[in-house]
Amino acid sequence: MTVPDEAAVRAALSTVIDPELRRPIDELGMLAGVALDGGRVTVRVLLTIAGCPLRGTIDADVRAALTTVPGVDEVAIELDVMTPEQRQALRDRLRPVRGIPFARPESLTKVFAVASGKGGVGKSSVTVNLACELASRGLRVGIVDADVHGFSVPALMGISQGPTRVEDMILPPVAHGVKVISIGMFVTGNQAVAWRGPMLHRALEQFLTDVYFGDLDVLFLDLPPGTGDVAISVSQLLPSARLLIVTTPQAAAADVAERAGSVSAQTGQLVAGVVENMSAMTLPDGTVLEVFGSGGGERVAERLTEVLGAPVPLLGKVPLDVALREGGDAGVPIVLRSPDSPSAVALKAVAGQLASAPRGLAGRNLGVSPR
Repeated sequence: MTVPDEAAVRAALSTVIDPELRRPIDELGMLAGVALDGGRVTVRVLLTIAGCPLRGTIDADVRAALTTVPGVDEVAIELDVMTPEQRQALRDRLRPVRGIPFARPESLTKVFAVASGKGGVGKSSVTVNLACELASRGLRVGIVDADVHGFSVPALMGISQGPTRVEDMILPPVAHGVKVISIGMFVTGNQAVAWRGPMLHRALEQFLTDVYFGDLDVLFLDLPPGTGDVAISVSQLLPSARLLIVTTPQAAAADVAERAGSVSAQTGQLVAGVVENMSAMTLPDGTVLEVFGSGGGERVAERLTEVLGAPVPLLGKVPLDVALREGGDAGVPIVLRSPDSPSAVALKAVAGQLASAPRGLAGRNLGVSPR
């Protein structure tokens, strides 16, 4: 009879990742004890809070990890809760320094603020699809739904659970491999949020300061349409964030989108590019239908290039697609639900360009010094 080795058991448990913090449970201090009795293994795991919404996931992942260890024929899991002191120690370990981590000079996170001149152009749909595509490529991705008055990201991502609090730190829900925070997770039902500018600024600052995203490769901010309070706050809180302008082919939408991009001339931000959404769709008989006209994306890119004195590329055209809307309604973005559809192919191409865009090293500490 094979008896499990404790070292092998602990090695297997080190592969169990906390679904919220996205780090191994033993590294987080959540693995409180391991006891072996022949082929029976008892594991004691400390949850961050008593009502941890993903306790079932942790239980299942621990059991799955231990099935790979030779000699283990029975697993018992004891779920307990961290003490306030243990939670504070965890918080200090994860975030030893207060402030906005993505605003620090040493941060290597690419930050894209997705903006539009007017509402209804599909800005949020573009945001969630780009985020999910990059996450599917193995990148660590987060979304801040900064459209406080018109939040829609939780529904588009299929998120119904709220965030978890660990002392004064907020752990965002994870969907499709993307960490997401939104004011919609803090309101009841479809309650309206009627806030003025200072409150909007404070909410955005709290999302960026108190929410623990961990080490991200890419952070998307889904901004409200226009050039109001939140757009200005983003330029102050995250000056290195690059704008990603979403428009439709319609001339009127392009004119307004140009204003959303040209505000960067005042804030000093860079514009990563333009995405034209709701472009021409090809019908089953081969007919090309331009519901919203054509040329809007090109016009915005050309005008911003001229106004800003720097090249602003048209990153892609996303055709009008019923499947894109259906994916949003189902909470499964189209790049995951129908990856071969025309709109998904276009969005994946845009995501590829964002993934390959250089971060820029201006002002960053490279850890080298002259001799």
